[in-house]
Parts: sequence; C-alpha cells; structure tokens
Amino acid sequence: MTQTIRAVVALDAAERDEAAAWLSAAPEVQIVGFVDELEQAWDSLPDTADLLVVVCAGYSDRALYFIDGAVRQHPDRPVVVLCSGSPNGFVRRVFEAGADDIVILPDSPAAARASGVSEQIRFALQKTIARKHGGAGTGRAATGELICVLGPKGGTGKTLVSSNLAVTLAAAGHSTVLVDLDLQFGDVGLALGLDPERTIYDLATSSGSLDDEKLDDYLATHESGARALLSPVRPDQASAVKVDFLREVFTMLRSAHEYVIVDTPPSFTPDVIASIDSSSYSCMVCTLDSLSLKNTRLGLEALELIGYDTERVRLVLNRADSRVGLSEDDVVTILGRRPDVLVPSHREIARSMSNGEPIAMSGRSSEAAKAFKALADAFAADRNGVVEQAEPAPRRGVLRRRR
Repeated sequence: MTQTIRAVVALDAAERDEAAAWLSAAPEVQIVGFVDELEQAWDSLPDTADLLVVVCAGYSDRALYFIDGAVRQHPDRPVVVLCSGSPNGFVRRVFEAGADDIVILPDSPAAARASGVSEQIRFALQKTIARKHGGAGTGRAATGELICVLGPKGGTGKTLVSSNLAVTLAAAGHSTVLVDLDLQFGDVGLALGLDPERTIYDLATSSGSLDDEKLDDYLATHESGARALLSPVRPDQASAVKVDFLREVFTMLRSAHEYVIVDTPPSFTPDVIASIDSSSYSCMVCTLDSLSLKNTRLGLEALELIGYDTERVRLVLNRADSRVGLSEDDVVTILGRRPDVLVPSHREIARSMSNGEPIAMSGRSSEAAKAFKALADAFAADRNGVVEQAEPAPRRGVLRRRR
C-alpha cells in the first residue's frame, strides 16, 4: 500500500516521540496532529484525518470514553488502539467502544522491532483503512462474518445446521471455522468425526498469551477444509471458558476466516449473548411443533429487545415435512415470518450425524443437502451485498397447506 494515510494520534500516558516511533513501523502513515489530553473534545479532531490512533498504557477508562465519543462524532473514520502493558479485559471493551483493531505493545519500540510487533502495527493500520474503504489495497481479506446459530429449545437441530453449513461453505472454497459453544454437552466433534485432542477448554487454560498462531494450533481440521474449535470433553470444564476470552477468540477468528459459525446451547447464557453481540448474522433453528415454534417466537422477540436487527436473522425450519397437523400458515401466524430455508426429514440424517459424516457431503444429491446449500448461498449473498431472500429448499412436498 503506497497511499499516504493521514493519522491523528491521541495520547493517554504516552509521549509524542514514543507514539511516532511506534508508527514508524508504517512509513506511509503521516501524523497530522496529536491530542495530548483525552479529556479534550473529540469534535476538535481534524476532519482531514483518515485514521485515529489511540496510544495508551494498560487499561484506560479515559481512552474508552474518548474512543466512544470519537466514533459517534465521525463513524467513518477508523480507530486503531496501540496499548502497552497487560490490559486485562481491555481488549473487549475497546471493541465495544467502537475501535476497529488493537495491537498489544511490548515495553519499547526497539522490542517491538525485535518481536515482530512492528509488522503487526503496519498490518493493523493497513487492514483497518482497507476495511473502511472497500477492502482494496492490502491483499488480505476483510473481517469475516460471524454467524450465530440459535435455538431456544433443545433438539431442534442446531448442531446439524451448524456442521452442515460449515462444511458446505468450506467445500465451496470459503475459509470457515466452526466453534462449539455448547460448553457442557457439545456434539460438533461427533457430527464432524473429529477427535477432541485439543478443545476450547485446553486453549482457555493454556499458559501464555493468546495470539493467532496459538489459536490456530487448537483448531481441528475436517476433510472438507472446515476448521473447528471443539467443546470441552467434560461438563465441569465449561466454567474455565470466560466471556472476555470468547470475545477475543471471536475477534481473532474473524480476522483469519471468511466465516465463523458458532453452535450455541439452547439458552441465552452470557456466552451466547457474547456470541450474538459479536455476530454479523444469526441463524434461528426451529422444528414443526408448537413448543419449538413458541420458543422460537420468544427467541426472536428477545433479539429485538436487545436491539438486534432482525433483518440479519435467517430462519431455518428443520424436519419441515413432519406430519403434525401444522401448516405453513400456522408457522407464519406463530412466528410472524416465513422460514428462509426448509430442511426436510431424511432417514440418512441421524446416521450421518452418528457416523461423523455431514449429509451435505455424504448425501450431496439429497434434498437436505440442497437445503443446506441454499442456506450457505444466502449467507454468501449477504456477505457479497446481494439483497435477496434465500429460496426455501426444497419446495416440493414440504409444508403443504392443510385444509
């Protein structure tokens, strides 16, 4: 990237010379101004700046307040945070405040050059600018989509949908990772035929700091090319996986993959809410029975109450051809919308789950596999900015209107 990036630098417990030394890692960055006191009004920042860089030492409420105000004042101007020390809990708060990226710094610019942090700074600045302006110029992908697969009632087929969606996207050439967030009774490993040699519990309790290379070592690989971060092998290990840790994991995975799919337990726990907060889209899974539809309606209402854009929710009706006396009109009446994708019953689905062979691969010609392809195509269209509804698949013989 040769285009000059005009940056204004805000300092919290940092010196101008020190900040300039950090930014020298990216010679295309031109510093056009400094803010020495974060209490200074953010609306005084120069409008000509392409980028706001906030340099701070450790956890800083002043920096968080400043970032929040700066983003509100100028939402199109990206924000990168350079933070030294051990900012426990600060990473999550930085992204919540609206920053686009954060780089944790060693003790000095000289140490940064020795440790490779200089390249991280350079990449963070370039990636952030490119992300705000259409993704041109870095040669790397922009932040990936996080799809949160939800279902307030157990047994609706969330893991079925998650695993088949992941392998379908991966088989189509998309970089995809599946996170099993059912921390007590997750079955993604079983559904994909993967041995839980390393799990999210092992990652959460490992020594040292979390970085991209370390995280990649804990991802299992499916034959389709999909990666997976598996759930703990014992229910008592779930408590070791904290919400702050999950947010950092989601951020790192999104920076390295086109799609991050999160398979959730049937409840709105803090872990699930964190995944919803981090998501680009959600996928609500239900079945054709009154209890599931009732709970799905409540789940959709809960998303609205927390301010989630329901236009970003894809609705999947699993076992859509079940003969239980409910019609398509009944579904619409209860849920207030039609399902985006209909997954029919198939005698091979249960066997495929038990054998660790997703039906999207073992039965590619089946109507169920076609339904999962329709779902994958819908999310790909969302990512590419194509505004169109997924075609319910299959249509024939599913959800017949009943007199």
